[in-house]
Amino acid sequence: METSILEADCRAYLRKSGADCFDLTFLDPPFNQDKDYRNHNDNMDPSQYWKWMAEICGTIRERTNAGGAIYFMQREKNTKNVLEVLESTGWTFQNLIIWKKKTSAVPGSERYGKHYQIIAYFTKGKNPRVFNKLRIDPPLLVTEKNHRANGVYVTDVWDDIRELTSGYFAGDEPFRDKNGERMHKQQSPIKLLARIILTSSRMGDTIFDPFAGTGTTLVVAKQLRRNSLGIEIDPSNVELIRDRISRIRKSDQITAFRKDYSHTENLDEIWPVSEIQRPLELTHIHN
Repeated sequence: METSILEADCRAYLRKSGADCFDLTFLDPPFNQDKDYRNHNDNMDPSQYWKWMAEICGTIRERTNAGGAIYFMQREKNTKNVLEVLESTGWTFQNLIIWKKKTSAVPGSERYGKHYQIIAYFTKGKNPRVFNKLRIDPPLLVTEKNHRANGVYVTDVWDDIRELTSGYFAGDEPFRDKNGERMHKQQSPIKLLARIILTSSRMGDTIFDPFAGTGTTLVVAKQLRRNSLGIEIDPSNVELIRDRISRIRKSDQITAFRKDYSHTENLDEIWPVSEIQRPLELTHIHN
């Protein structure tokens, strides 16, 4: 398996002609919220921002294998824009996933508190090339009395994965500087990427992340024995990612929640026990 991180602008990289073909893309771009990024203007004119997103989504589709998937994560208020961008660039709608983040939500003066993000799941063509039907066993509701012998299928509402908040529940997973400040405010949890990769890929497939951030997609793909390619424009983040994927931290190990999917019928095929027990091999890390 090969794990690659490139320091580049993803649009410039995707414009190049190349042989790279993707089976699954996780797209978690800057949300254009005027955050302070070292190498990106996060306060673009909205029309320019969505034009940028459309160009990236369209080029990724051109380089995606038939039936390959894209998961586009965004703020809930941008749902319409996300759907329009993906549909206009030729992707086929499958699901709008609601990621309820298990964090507190403070109401505004004129509207309800925001408690979720959306993840748009689309494919290249009508039918996905891979869709593994994961089963989980969440705690019983107060209206449920009987134990579930085989768990339940994962639905389009994900309320069992906690966001890496800035407080207590962030734990050791987020990267912090010497002052204890988060190095990346929007770091995605490994548990979220594990679910996406397990659902929409097989061992040996190629996973693409054009905004690699802190490299969560790559570190999870490596453990699940998928090839992966990440593009990141910030040199500091690239350095962090290289170190992260060369030495898997205890807080990045995904084996602890394999049991969450123990009722999944083909779990040993998409996440073999033998692969978990085998020491992680050195991967190719490209500049």
